[in-house]
Amino acid sequence: MSRYRRALLERLGYPFEVAPADLDETALKGEAPAATALRLAEAKARAVAARYADALVIGSDQVADADGVAISKPEHHGAAVAQLQLLSGRTIVFHTAIALVDAASGRCSARLVDVRSTFRALSPLTIEAYLRREQPYDCAGAVKSESLGIALFERIESDDPTALIGLPLIALTGLLRDEGIDVLIPPRE
Repeated sequence: MSRYRRALLERLGYPFEVAPADLDETALKGEAPAATALRLAEAKARAVAARYADALVIGSDQVADADGVAISKPEHHGAAVAQLQLLSGRTIVFHTAIALVDAASGRCSARLVDVRSTFRALSPLTIEAYLRREQPYDCAGAVKSESLGIALFERIESDDPTALIGLPLIALTGLLRDEGIDVLIPPRE
């Protein structure tokens, strides 16, 4: 689980453990970005659920989509510059998928939350300044919206503001309610 998702999950105040899924996150040939996000969220949850017999397991994945082309995590400065040049002045969609697996029954529920994100025109100076200050190389599209990256946008449209950070909490709390867990009511010891 990314540190960003962990911080979001901590907001709910419910106890949880983090367990890596350890799976290949490569998109399948011809797979649409939204389908990749959904498939990976469920695969991550199922992989971890196989190791925890009585747990509810959350899996999440996000894929940035520029007109049907997935934009990955840049991992280094040069790739981040190229991505932000590509995104400059455009509207793209961040597809964030959440899956909840009941390990005991194998039942899986999933949701996809889309975030339409319109970038302002980004000059080379703006891109360099942002990357030097933020170093968002572990974020899809080199966008760290929960921090200084918010200044890259003209507009963000979504039903769930936390989806852009990587874990749609409105969708997650709905899935948990469906499983009988209301995060507003503390768990019994």
